Amino acid sequence: TIRDLLRFAVSQFNQAGLHFGHGSSNAYDEAAYLILKTLHLPLDQLEPFLDARLIDTECTQVLDVIERRAAGRVPAAYLTHEAWLGDYSFYVDERVIIPRSFIAELLQTQLSPWVTDPDYISSALDLCTGSGCLAILMAHSFENAHIDAIDISIQALAVAHKNVQDYGLENRIHLIESDLFSTLPDRQYDLIISNPPYVNAESMAQLPQEYRHEPQNALASGIDGLDATHLILQQAALHLTDDGI
Repeated sequence: TIRDLLRFAVSQFNQAGLHFGHGSSNAYDEAAYLILKTLHLPLDQLEPFLDARLIDTECTQVLDVIERRAAGRVPAAYLTHEAWLGDYSFYVDERVIIPRSFIAELLQTQLSPWVTDPDYISSALDLCTGSGCLAILMAHSFENAHIDAIDISIQALAVAHKNVQDYGLENRIHLIESDLFSTLPDRQYDLIISNPPYVNAESMAQLPQEYRHEPQNALASGIDGLDATHLILQQAALHLTDDGI
């Protein structure tokens, strides 16, 4: 039954000493999510299915996912190719980091109090867009904005392209391969956001194994973790309109 597999998964995850930092915060929640997702069941309805018996092929599929998570320490989002920010889900794989930015919460309130008139935002930039998740949230928060979404990784932009297509935002989000502002010499924006690489060298050396499945260039940013941040702050003013933030 699903109850049996849930118990088994929690035991395996606890025994393996897994790290939870990509969505779930504990072994039980992660096990429930992986089992429900693998069986194509509603993610918010575990209880009605707990004592359902599985056919052999379903058992094999679930046990394989449990094994890959416990032994391979592959983050759950890479196993399901799904990550959530609030009410929005995004396709992810190992070409991009798994979305977990606090900027998503700020976008839910249209960056209030810093943005006083959301309708005024007509041009916006998302630096280091990765999967495109923040650019997509920005498009929903600022309905008049045309958005450039930048990443140095062409592989990441391929993932972003899929997500932009899935949300039908091809006409509003323009994906650009660029090392920060390097290919944007004359462009200016009403709004710039960024979740850049910010992990320092000491922390990179101590990352749990789960994070080592993510692209290193999306995490590491020099000795103090601020290489990208310094460049963004030095150059951002050149790319802001007079009232831009």
